[in-house]
Amino acid sequence: MDRRNFLQISGAALGSLVTQAAVGPTAGAAETVELPTRVLVRLGPGPQAQALVASDGRRTWTYRDVTVHLVPQAGGGLAVAVQSPTLALHAVQLHWRYAGPAAASVLGDAWERTYGDVQFQPLALARKLPWYLVQHDLRSGRTACFGVRTGAHTFCYWQVGSGQLQLTLDTESGGVGVRLGARTLAAATVLATTGQPGESTFATARRFCGLISPAPRLPRQPVYGINDWYFAYGNNSSDLILQHTRLLADLMPIGDNRPFSVVDAGWATYSPLLPGDGGWQDDFSRPNPKFPDMGKLGSEIRQLGMRPGLWTRPLCARYGTPANRLLPRIAGRDDPRKPVLDPTIPENLAGIRRNFATYRAWGYDMVKHDYSTYDLLGRWGFEMTDRLTAPGWRFHDDTRTTAEIMLALYQAIRDAAGPAYLIGCNTVGHLAAGLFELNRIGDDTSGLEWDRTRKMGVNTLGFRLVQHNHFFAVDGDCVGLTPKVPWAQNAQWLRLLAGSGAPLFVSAQPEAVGAAQKAALTAAFAQAARPQPVGEPLDWLTALRPTQWRLDGQTTAFDWS
Repeated sequence: MDRRNFLQISGAALGSLVTQAAVGPTAGAAETVELPTRVLVRLGPGPQAQALVASDGRRTWTYRDVTVHLVPQAGGGLAVAVQSPTLALHAVQLHWRYAGPAAASVLGDAWERTYGDVQFQPLALARKLPWYLVQHDLRSGRTACFGVRTGAHTFCYWQVGSGQLQLTLDTESGGVGVRLGARTLAAATVLATTGQPGESTFATARRFCGLISPAPRLPRQPVYGINDWYFAYGNNSSDLILQHTRLLADLMPIGDNRPFSVVDAGWATYSPLLPGDGGWQDDFSRPNPKFPDMGKLGSEIRQLGMRPGLWTRPLCARYGTPANRLLPRIAGRDDPRKPVLDPTIPENLAGIRRNFATYRAWGYDMVKHDYSTYDLLGRWGFEMTDRLTAPGWRFHDDTRTTAEIMLALYQAIRDAAGPAYLIGCNTVGHLAAGLFELNRIGDDTSGLEWDRTRKMGVNTLGFRLVQHNHFFAVDGDCVGLTPKVPWAQNAQWLRLLAGSGAPLFVSAQPEAVGAAQKAALTAAFAQAARPQPVGEPLDWLTALRPTQWRLDGQTTAFDWS
């Protein structure tokens, strides 16, 4: 039967559940997850897996001194705990027999940001679906969702097809197997749900995101504002930031929900090795001469009616940092002028905390921190096809999984930031949920080429708005308003962002802001400043870049060609 080996389903009716558990005031119902039929572990870097032997009614699985405990939860989930006192553990795999509908299509999430590449696709066992999957049966219209609760201590991905459903929990620590010693790893909690009568696939997916992320940390009000990156591209200064802020301050709505003016990359000092060279990337603790007084700049932004924000790259090491505090060089993380701190060393985490405390002391109300996944793993999300990172390298502390190490980094940043809003960029959303108020969900849009905005921005908003205000406020990235991008196209992207209910940020080159742009920006900022229903892509089941949307209660069509 379709789901008998995964969900406890009574009779032939898909939606008739043996157990329904309410999770949270609006999250809906989770279904009782059945125990898997097979459990395997990987004890080396390759694909070879060792089957475990079941006992205790398939709740306990063992091989040598590796033990996997499966614990049904009162809320309908299935907790996975792992012990491996002596063997380095690379992964745990759970397998269910699962005859998916022949006409089904499936959507997975992404490891970090999307890259214009997510959409519903036919079932294929070889395809890895990070974190969760949303399955839609084209014939019956029914929807089923499978996933793991946010904050998992492992990187998790699903595979479905050929009569199977598999969940892999990657337990590696860097490029080696984790060494747990005497401790038990709380690896993940598996959850599932099916669509309710009259519920669209989008609504089911949103409800499921609420189930797997029960405690988000959200902004107190909708977030909107400006950012200099997509016209300055790092060639900025205090004077340019203030010019940009003045230009758009008069277009902002009146009220207590004030916009942000975010200072992007270009403010921090570099350590030059030779006169005229590109410099050694520093640790983002000090401004360069173009930004003589960061505290004063923040105050001047505030005087113009906006709240100051700041971009940073937290894992950068200062020139001269001892080699024993750095991560080893691997492919993708091998630029000698961009050394990366090992976050498992307490001294390094303490330095990162000091930087974020400094930003708060300067008076910045929002900090956007970037690059941490790439700096840690040496790969972008789209490159994580065979594995998350190069094999063989290790953190200073290899007794914790990569997911646990990332969570500890995120928690340190959260603690140091205090009440300031945090935007994660190139961060892992399923680990950031509950810690960051906002998270960038797609790769960069552009102020140089429309095709990049269309590819990255529209696609990510179409398929990750389901997470909005369940994981965090989802940031689809900026409107890059410059003379190089035709206004007719940018105007559509502005309308979509402003009406989506998600954050709106604009990078506006002064030369590109005429009367038409000012009128559109004024309306867009006013709309983005107030609470709205979450935008719904009406054709997301079939389109890579949805063109039909329900925004603020109205059906709206876009032309992304």
